[in-house]
Amino acid sequence: MCTTCGCGGEARLEHQPHSHAHPDQGPARPGRRRISLEQSLLAKNDALAALNRQAFLARGILALNLVSSPGSGKTTLLEQTILRLRGRVPVVVIEGDQQTSQDADRIRAAGAPAIQINTGKGCHLDAHMVGHAFESLAPAEGTVLMIENVGNLVCPAAFDLGEAHKVVILSVTEGEDKPLKYPDMFAAADLMLLNKVDLLPHVRFDMERCLGYARRVNPAMEVLRVSAQSGEGLEGWIHWIEAHRPSLQKA
Repeated sequence: MCTTCGCGGEARLEHQPHSHAHPDQGPARPGRRRISLEQSLLAKNDALAALNRQAFLARGILALNLVSSPGSGKTTLLEQTILRLRGRVPVVVIEGDQQTSQDADRIRAAGAPAIQINTGKGCHLDAHMVGHAFESLAPAEGTVLMIENVGNLVCPAAFDLGEAHKVVILSVTEGEDKPLKYPDMFAAADLMLLNKVDLLPHVRFDMERCLGYARRVNPAMEVLRVSAQSGEGLEGWIHWIEAHRPSLQKA
């Protein structure tokens, strides 16, 4: 978590200053001091996440937190998702990266409103950042909010953003052992998108072993096999999104 991973500094929302206070990033303190800081940090975040969740529910927003390591293909997958939902479901996107607005530019080009959060040295989005970005986007009722988190399979697992579901993207180019190496992330996810399956003939990847590892960590997690390049499995992903919207509609 932030007190031990070096995450710190000032986040920027579309290049505008944004407060992102972290505890002192000095040398690690032994014993109870570190535990107290971590508990305080997560308690504050969880309180803000609860407010985000209330705001999403009040507007019938389905919020999905997309998490993965860098290079899993989540931005390309997001572009294809937006194209397939066009005319069916409105989509807005919060993009998280340490630097640049390249991903937000790509999402806008695909046809969805997007806002970029640059976290600087920070390795994850938090509920405070997402709440401010959501207010700036001001999406219509019934919108799907896609939150593309910073590429990192560690810290984002611990930070609730107020989302309805964490969706972890794992590409076949990363190796089948990622669920065992980063169990907190896979345990926190409700859905795993196994991406780049079009490359299976060209890489050494044991599909059944990967699925076994994933279910060992999280037996309840759903798995969909997809390819953002070929389109394989994407309609199943679209159906999953549409099937999870009704429970969030306003009464």
